[in-house]
Amino acid sequence: MNILAIDYGDKRIGMAWAQTGLDVILPYGLIKGGVKELVSLIKKEHIDKLVVGLPVGLESQEENMNTKKVRKFADKLKKETGLPIEFVDERFSSAQADSMGGEVSRDEKAAMVILQSYLDKNQS
Repeated sequence: MNILAIDYGDKRIGMAWAQTGLDVILPYGLIKGGVKELVSLIKKEHIDKLVVGLPVGLESQEENMNTKKVRKFADKLKKETGLPIEFVDERFSSAQADSMGGEVSRDEKAAMVILQSYLDKNQS
C-alpha cells in the first residue's frame, strides 16, 4: 500500500511517502499549487491512503482556525480522490523536522515525522 503524508500549509504542501512493508519513509517533494496539482500526483503515483497532519491547540488540544482549514482541505482531497484520509496530531512536527539533518525542506521533513507517527501508532 502506498501512503502519502501531507504537511499542509497556506504557501506550501510538504509530502512524504511510504510503502507498507518496506519500513522506509522518503521525502516526496513540495507542492506550491493546491488540491488540483496534488490530486494529479496522487493519481499518477497510485497512492492508496492519505495521512494529513492536523494542527490542534498545544494546551487545550482543541481545534482552531488552522485545524478547520486543514479539515476543509482534506474534505476536498477526499471528494476528488475517494481515498481514505487519516489525521495525525502534528504538534511538534516542525520542531522535530528542524532537528533533522539533510538537504530536504522543512515541510517534507515535517511530513516524514507525521507519517512516522502514523506508522508507529498503527503497527502496535
